[in-house]
Order: sequence, then C-alpha cells, then structure tokens
Amino acid sequence: MLVLSYIRDHKEEVIERLSIKNFTNVALIDEILKLDDDRRNTQRQCDDTLAALNNNARLIGDLYKQGKAAEANEMKAKNNELKELAKNLADHLEEVKQEIQKKLVEIPNTPRIDVPRGTSAADNVNVHQEGEMPQLYEGAKPHWELLNDYGLADFDLGNKVTGAGFPFYKGKGAKLQRALINFFLDEASAAGYNETQPPVVVNEASAYATGQLPDKEAQMYAVPLDGFYLIPTAEVPLTNMFRDTIVKEEQLPIKTVGYSNCFRREAGSYGKNVRGLNRLHQFDKVEIVEIANPVGSYDRLEAMKNHVAGLLRKLELPFRILHLCGGDMSFTSATTYDFEVWSAAQQLWLEVSSVSNFETFQANRLKLRFKDKNGNIQLVHTLNGSALALPRIVAALLEDHQTPEGIRIPKALQKYTGFEIIS
Repeated sequence: MLVLSYIRDHKEEVIERLSIKNFTNVALIDEILKLDDDRRNTQRQCDDTLAALNNNARLIGDLYKQGKAAEANEMKAKNNELKELAKNLADHLEEVKQEIQKKLVEIPNTPRIDVPRGTSAADNVNVHQEGEMPQLYEGAKPHWELLNDYGLADFDLGNKVTGAGFPFYKGKGAKLQRALINFFLDEASAAGYNETQPPVVVNEASAYATGQLPDKEAQMYAVPLDGFYLIPTAEVPLTNMFRDTIVKEEQLPIKTVGYSNCFRREAGSYGKNVRGLNRLHQFDKVEIVEIANPVGSYDRLEAMKNHVAGLLRKLELPFRILHLCGGDMSFTSATTYDFEVWSAAQQLWLEVSSVSNFETFQANRLKLRFKDKNGNIQLVHTLNGSALALPRIVAALLEDHQTPEGIRIPKALQKYTGFEIIS
C-alpha cells in the first residue's frame, strides 16, 4: 500500500509512475486526497475539542473550590455538549480513515522509473541470456510423455483422487522432487538465508498484508469455515513473520528461505501451453525473502538475481532474464525480473522464477519498520524470489537432458538423487 503522505507530497510523480503500469484512475487519487483533507480537518477539530474539555475540567474544579457551584454546573453542562461533539468528531474521523484505507488498497505499487513501458508479456525486455540450446535427438519427447514413459508421475491418478492439476509423483520422479528441494534449500543456506518451514495456510490479515487480498482473492483456495487461505507462495507466511514489528537497522538485511507446497486456482488458464507440468494447482517451491534497508535494497535485488542464476547454471539449463514491463508486473511490485528456462521439446521459454523488490508497499501494510541509528522509525523494503519453483524446472530438466539411453541428471543434483540417469 502506498504511503498517503508520499502521494500528497509527490502527486504528479506518483501519477507519472503509475502510468507505467497503465493505471489511469487519477480521479481515485483525487478522491483520496480530498478525504485526507477531511481527515486532517476533523483531526484538528477533535484535538481542539478534547483540549477544551480538559481545560474546562480544570476550571470546573477551581470553581467548585472557590464555592462557585452555579458557575461550575453551568460549565459542566457546556462540557457535556463538547463531549457529544468530540464523540461525533471521533466517529466521523474513524469513518473517513476507513474510507481512505478502502480506496488506498485499490492503487497498485508505483513502479521504479526504469521499468519498461508496455501492456503485455510481449513488451518485456530480455536483459540477459546464457547457456547452450540443447539439440535433441530424433524421437525426443515432451516432458508429459517422458513422465509417463519412465513412471515418474501420474496425472490420471491425481485427477481421480483430487482433480486436474494435482499429479502424483512416483519412484524416481518423487526422488527428483525431493532432491531439487534439498538442493535449493542447501544452496540458499550456503548463501546466508535462514531456513524456515512455514505453515501452508494463512489468515486473512496475512494475505492482506502481502497484497494477495483483495487483488488476487479469485486465484486463492479458501477455507471459509476457519477464515484461512491456502498459500500461493511461501512469500506470504515468510514475510508475515515480521508483521507489526520494528527491527534494528543492524539486523538488516534479514534473509529467510522456506520450502512449501503452493496452491493456485489458476482460473482462466487454458490452451496448448498448460499441458503436463506447465501449469498446476499444487506445486512445490523454495522461496527466498529479504527484509532490507531501503538504502541498499537494489543491491540486495541484484544479489538475489545472481543467486537464482547460479542455481540454473548448476542445473545446466539455458535461461534468460526478463525485466517485466509495467503491464506485466504484479499489483504489489516496484520492479520484477522473471527467469525463464528453455524447454527444448516444446520449443518454449518457461518461467521458473520471479525476483521482485516491493520497496515499502508491503511493509506499509505489514507495519514492518526499522529503527535507524538516529532513532528514527522507517519502513523497510521487502523483496522475494522463487529459488526455485519445481514443476517447470522438472519439465526442462527432463526435456533438455533426455538422451536415447535415458534422462541425464545434472552433476550438482546427483548426490541428492543418488542416481546419474533415469532409464
């Protein structure tokens, strides 16, 4: 959520930056500022009324001491009127605050000024690409056929037990899942991230704080009886660990990593590019989260990007990094870089990670702040990234590393799988 005082002091800048995300509802900003004028005027009246009440209370006491009961009683009657006024002002103030809050959550985060302009994924900018494109042998297959041929996953069984998008992993397929999770966690731990295993359900306050609500409610699985939501990413519980806290400047950056199941309804996702592991409703992911000092948060973003790139190199997968345009960014992000791996059999780039800086947008909802060396309280910057999401990594590993003899396991993974080839 944007900071109201920043909108007021930098209105034109906010409008210009929001235009990068193709946000044009300037009237909403004007409505918020008008409501804020009302809030400030009402707050002043409320403060003045309470001050008058306190002053009159002292005067009434003095009058009683001086034996001027009639005058004291007359002033008490006036004070009762002031009390009623103070109550009405306080009620109106609360209503205005709630209305401001309701409208503020409709405004997306302001993108960083260097975010490319555009309306869709076609306008994203390729900022880096590396790795040799695999040349597959004749008869090479897409990953969904490989999963079936080698008995690695069973989509029909998942459909029977749960529904589409909930596969069973079996045998070496299950071992490969576990190997990747442990590999990603170990790599993150070696990079200084503190491992945490979070819950996979969160309450409404947590989903609101990181921006899933109200923006992405239709994409989340809900448990309405208990007021819970299944998490779409470990970002939600890992970031909410620090909700309503003030940390010390010397603690920053706080680096956390967590593995979790993730659940996404993916409503409206259809077509030829959603087969197999390309799009699931339940999947495994390792997430890295950082709570950073605003001064160095973009240095931390670069470090996170380098970490993800290092994982892909060790998995021997060709990849590229895209700087997302304003039209393809999330509601909450200030800047995002997507990592995509090459799926050789499908001849497609598959997204496997998004690394983002949210600046103070999440922190403002979270009420997550730090005390600087001068004792001032400031909002932190929050960042997160997938490191990595498994389904499309597995798809690319199977397709890119398939040989006539079987599927080759990258050297970095072999100590985790216990085997060098799936045959």
